[in-house]
Amino acid sequence: MSVHFQLGFDCFLRDKSLRRSCAGKRVALLAHPASVSYARASRFGFEHSMDALTALALETREFKVTAAFGPQHGMRGEVQDNMHETANYIDPVWKVPVFSLYGEVRRPTKEMMESFDVLLVDLQDIGTRIYTFLTTLLYVLEESSKFGKKIIVLDRPNPAGRPVEGTLLEKGFVSFVGAAEGLPMRHGLTLAEAALWFKKRLKIDVDLEIVEMQGYQPDAAGEYGWPGSSLTWVNPSPNAATVSMARAFPGTVLIEGTTLSEGRGTTRPLETVGTVGVAMNDVVTRMHELAPQWMKGCLIRPCWFQPTFHKHSGLITAGFQIHVDSDAYDHNAFKPYRLIALWLKALRLQDSKLEIWRDFHYEYEKDRLAIDLINGGTFLREWVDGGASRSIDEFESRCAKEEKIWRADRAEFLIYP
Repeated sequence: MSVHFQLGFDCFLRDKSLRRSCAGKRVALLAHPASVSYARASRFGFEHSMDALTALALETREFKVTAAFGPQHGMRGEVQDNMHETANYIDPVWKVPVFSLYGEVRRPTKEMMESFDVLLVDLQDIGTRIYTFLTTLLYVLEESSKFGKKIIVLDRPNPAGRPVEGTLLEKGFVSFVGAAEGLPMRHGLTLAEAALWFKKRLKIDVDLEIVEMQGYQPDAAGEYGWPGSSLTWVNPSPNAATVSMARAFPGTVLIEGTTLSEGRGTTRPLETVGTVGVAMNDVVTRMHELAPQWMKGCLIRPCWFQPTFHKHSGLITAGFQIHVDSDAYDHNAFKPYRLIALWLKALRLQDSKLEIWRDFHYEYEKDRLAIDLINGGTFLREWVDGGASRSIDEFESRCAKEEKIWRADRAEFLIYP
């Protein structure tokens, strides 16, 4: 591993001065499968943050680890799909309670909050508003404010990098997949930067401390947010299988709110999209005719796949895979949100009666369409369904305007050059 780059968690383990706030305290950890550390020697090369933290506490006696928390999919990544809850349990190795924040509750309860003095947040995010770790961060900030607890965010890279894309979440559309008004789909923040934004913009009176990464360069050529020469990719959730998925996700996540397939049940979920009963070559040709500029920065490969579970299970599905892992990838030109919006528009123009929007209970919501929750408003759906009467220019104008607003809003919270 490069000596120039260090995760926030590893800085915390290596530098005793960064642990002063934990001295003599009861410490809890919010983590998931990608919460791994390189700081301690291990026969595996790295170890889970829970193991590294608890071992350090036992060796140094500086603090005591008294609890852990797991977000959606669990602290160790036990659960595969969305909307499958996890339960509280006792860690079999360290014998401390592991509380689920994606089960009976999504906010820590009074009982949970009373189990610690300091909460360490060590979550690998992927840089898209809908990814629920961002909302879980907000919830623990708010509850820590109520209970007078300290939060330390141990920062990790944003694999989607600094680019901003998408409309801002509208009033009335805050949900578990949309933490706060004013956030775009692709926000370009690390989790620590997001914590600073939440604290100030939402006026959260919380004792917040940040442990920065060392040597992180989010705009470095060839890495673009993910220091792949220094870090191994570990799935932060079961279907976040690659850096390519993280780059495509601000667009492909929209398909969760549709009858179309986002590639779940294949080996490249959320990089591959498709459907049945549609002449996909004609749809892609129409996309090129409508807005070729929205298809730049990546390679689009026509493909057929047969999901083994989830939507279209067992059916031959026509679609395409988004490739962002070659020299053809242009980090700043790639617009996944626009690309998938364009695909939806072309499908609607191809077949005005195609049933696109999926009406089902999505992330604890029953009264609003999933696509509107995911998009943070009704604009996308109405624009798609408007067919030829709603132009590419209209969509581009709104996105560009709101992206400019967000870039100005986030500027003071950027930690890394």
